[in-house]
Amino acid sequence: MKLSTRWLLAAALNMPLLAQAAEAASCEVIRFSDVGWTDITVTTAVTRQVLSDLGYRTRVKRMSVPETYKAMQDGKIDIFLGNWMPSMENDIKPYAANGSVKTLGANLEGAKYTLAVNQAAYDGGVENFADLARFSKELGGKLYGIEPGNDGNKLIQQMIDKNAFGLSDFTLVESSENGMLAQVKRAEHLKQWVVFLGWAPHPMNNQLQMHYLDGGDEFFGPNYGGATVYTNIRAGLAKECPNVTRLLQNLRFSLEMESYLMGAILNKNTNPRREAKAWLKANPQIHASWLLGVTRLNGQSIKTAENLSSGN
Repeated sequence: MKLSTRWLLAAALNMPLLAQAAEAASCEVIRFSDVGWTDITVTTAVTRQVLSDLGYRTRVKRMSVPETYKAMQDGKIDIFLGNWMPSMENDIKPYAANGSVKTLGANLEGAKYTLAVNQAAYDGGVENFADLARFSKELGGKLYGIEPGNDGNKLIQQMIDKNAFGLSDFTLVESSENGMLAQVKRAEHLKQWVVFLGWAPHPMNNQLQMHYLDGGDEFFGPNYGGATVYTNIRAGLAKECPNVTRLLQNLRFSLEMESYLMGAILNKNTNPRREAKAWLKANPQIHASWLLGVTRLNGQSIKTAENLSSGN
């Protein structure tokens, strides 16, 4: 173990903080939004498990991105862990401008988000956004997205509306993450061509023969829609619940961690909270780094990450 890791564990676990004041009663139940993407389901489940071990109760509501930010503005949702930037810049912009939604910081770096094609389409010559219109017939004139209101779908629709890359005759097909991936697998099985929204982290990158398209920088950004994912909180949460906010500021996820948990959930069809708990137990150093400066709900210090869930 490196010296820095030893120090981190000592700071977080072996030298507990002095007891602090308990969080306000309004902090006893923390409300999350899950927009239905497996990566956000994973990070939300892990964060909820950590908060549960600290004595908090949590709730999660499934809603779209636009619904999420409206609910945060209305004080009905506290936390959203899935602010993919820059693709969601227009979604959050009005709420950031009026101060109702705050960005704490990045929780994941190195992500990507753009259009991709399956192996059949790639072998046929679809390597760039500019190739799509030329192969409209083979692609069925369809661009497969995910749930209605999603930022990626909006970018696709913008391309169609502006006739970017000659896509005015294409149709956006909205469904869900699972629905889209089922269509891609069906096309793969039938050796048909398909173009769809792809992103990392996600097990699709290992489970499908897929290729991200070049040339979409104007809409999805450079480096294949290179993205950073940020943590958003509603206005007032930082002042009301400083302990929860410290935890959120400490959260740093990785592509490897998210892909592993997403694969476990999708392949095993298991409970996300159960997988999150097992992952935390197997990764005490990372768990400890998230607990730096954090106490229990009642203000008591934390002694160890290993026995946290047992109440010690």
